[in-house]
Amino acid sequence: MFNGLADRLSKVFDRLTGRGIITESVMDETAREIKIALLEADVALPVVKDFIAKVKEKAVGAEVIKSIQPAQMVIKIVHDELVALLGESTPFNWESNARNVLLMVGLQGSGKTTSSAKIALKLKKEGKKVLLASLDTYRPAAQEQLADLGKTYELDVLPIVMGEKPLEITKRALNEAKLGLYDILILDTAGRLHIDEEMMQEVAAIRDLSEPKETLLVVDALMGQDAVNVAREFKEKIGITGVVLTRIDGDSRGGAALSMRAVTGMPIQFLGVGEKADAVERFDAKRVADRILGMGDVVGFVETAMERVNQEDMQAQAMKMMSGNFDLNDLLVQLQQIDKMGDIKGMMKMIPGVAKFSKQIDQADVDNRLMKRQAAIILSMTPAERKNPDIIKASRKQRIAAGAGVKVEDVNKLLRSYEQMADVMKKLKKMGPFGMMSMMKKMKNMFNGPMNDGGFPPFKV
Repeated sequence: MFNGLADRLSKVFDRLTGRGIITESVMDETAREIKIALLEADVALPVVKDFIAKVKEKAVGAEVIKSIQPAQMVIKIVHDELVALLGESTPFNWESNARNVLLMVGLQGSGKTTSSAKIALKLKKEGKKVLLASLDTYRPAAQEQLADLGKTYELDVLPIVMGEKPLEITKRALNEAKLGLYDILILDTAGRLHIDEEMMQEVAAIRDLSEPKETLLVVDALMGQDAVNVAREFKEKIGITGVVLTRIDGDSRGGAALSMRAVTGMPIQFLGVGEKADAVERFDAKRVADRILGMGDVVGFVETAMERVNQEDMQAQAMKMMSGNFDLNDLLVQLQQIDKMGDIKGMMKMIPGVAKFSKQIDQADVDNRLMKRQAAIILSMTPAERKNPDIIKASRKQRIAAGAGVKVEDVNKLLRSYEQMADVMKKLKKMGPFGMMSMMKKMKNMFNGPMNDGGFPPFKV
């Protein structure tokens, strides 16, 4: 996500390193490079011009010139302006004991149906009772797709009645939502390959009948500025209250996200970041700005871990490891927990300071397939071998490798990794609780440096 823009801006800021002061001419040069980076990221020209003007206005002045580390101040100014440009999402306007309709609109192929199900699942986890209804009677198997997603995610979906028109389905859905005491009704409307008058009239009629509290436009981030143009038309003709950007994980440029709020005035509410059920996240301008500037996303990293990893299992594993008792069964549990977190490389890029090495991460032989391969090796072992890896010699290694479909050297690599981890656990046990607390304190000091006036960790520039 935003890798291309992040790489370009990183190079721009790297060139500021070592400058004692930032003069107006230096700032002009930096502003030109930032402008080129934004334009190459497909950000709309009027948005870029306004952004650069605001950055230059704040950056050129005595406070910056006299700063001990002026480059840090420029980065902070750019960060703050990115947050302002992206804009914050606004809370949904749900009312208790009232009809709360969420109308989903957009072009065909934008991921509208999948997004409807993902948002329904997110709202369900937040304690809402949600009903889904498909109004798409045009695209083959569109209604069946939503029904299948409902079964997969354990969501309530309005039963399909063949031959019904979109407005008839809307009336039935409204009645069912009222009788079933649902908190929220999500209406998944039909899309077209392009905006046409017939589609807009139908969506407008559904809007007038359902009187939605929220109308979200789903657009594909990979469309770039076309996504912004689509949003502008839907805003003018339908009246959207927010935007869902899908496939943001495949958009290395980020032009649509950076232009959307400024051009349409509408907040981005959700980002679609993958295919899995929980691969949708509420939009947070600060976290997106952090990612763009290579600061990582600690909050996103922790939230993903909390959602996907069994906390009780991890605590039990931690206690066992601290006791010095650590075998291959424990390593298997860890591998399976890590795999649940999703794309390993994507998660690594969320760690502050690591994002700037995104190319090296992409080229590294570290991914979910490696986790699955290592887990397969352990699963090919007998219970006795997992409990006591010391008994695994040449003939056993050959049998294990054959069972897992790997080479003997892969088995050796896994065993070496296990031995290194086991040694660390033994050392921790010997240190005792006070020794471990001392080590944790040292680690904390390594990661938490003194904060500067802007609330940022010190940058090495």
